[in-house]
Amino acid sequence: MPEVPRTDRRDRAVRGAASILALAFTLLCGLTPAQARLTRAEMSAVAVAPPPGARAPTDLAFVDAASGRPTSLGAAMGNRPALLLPIDYTCGNVCDPMVSLSAAALRATGLRPGDDLRLVLVGLDPRDGPDAARALLARDGTGEALGEGVRALVGEQGTIDRLTGALGYSLTSDRETDAIAHPAAALLLAPDGRLARVLSPLALIGRDLRLAVVEAGESRIGNLADRFTLLCYGFDAATGMYTPLIRRILTGAALLTILAIAGGVLILARMSRRAV
Repeated sequence: MPEVPRTDRRDRAVRGAASILALAFTLLCGLTPAQARLTRAEMSAVAVAPPPGARAPTDLAFVDAASGRPTSLGAAMGNRPALLLPIDYTCGNVCDPMVSLSAAALRATGLRPGDDLRLVLVGLDPRDGPDAARALLARDGTGEALGEGVRALVGEQGTIDRLTGALGYSLTSDRETDAIAHPAAALLLAPDGRLARVLSPLALIGRDLRLAVVEAGESRIGNLADRFTLLCYGFDAATGMYTPLIRRILTGAALLTILAIAGGVLILARMSRRAV
């Protein structure tokens, strides 16, 4: 059987995790599903289904909420891996925890926010300006905690549509209730904008984020211990987390056992020769 190329395996893992997360975490910011006037078909269309080789256009024009100046997605990323969170800046009941939990996971990685990894927020509602973005960061202290490690962006509808379309991120709006239904997904981007992982921002821990960043950084971030850990842990698309690779662990243990037995036999053989 021919070996599946690494890039194809990565794309399958990304798409698999995205479909699981889309089913598990569909958010309707501002309202509960019972209050919404969206049909079942409209709600089922809310998902993250990245196309093969999904890549965020880094030249997209946004406004940086902190400075109020024009910027691009690439400039906000700073040629570094970025954890991209598409959110509704005025959604305090769900999007706020997504941001605070993602920021806490970033701090727990042991990486340097801003230097090794950035948290990039993108508003899904073009009516929300820089003030709304700054208010969200101030509510939970994310802006103060991460400093240069977080960027909050606002943009026009066309820009938002280009970004979400490129990443296979589908959302819908309930115009009567002014609510946005969108997946709760943290999209880890490589420095060139390639979608490396789809993670759950509501169940994200420092270890998983660090391993994902090490993979996305293609060995330019992390240390030897991280690379060794990746030999024993793999990304589980069913949970959106890194779990032990039992087969690899058992294979490694068996190999070590064989080497230990062979070494013992060699030592005993040499001792018997000396005794003679």
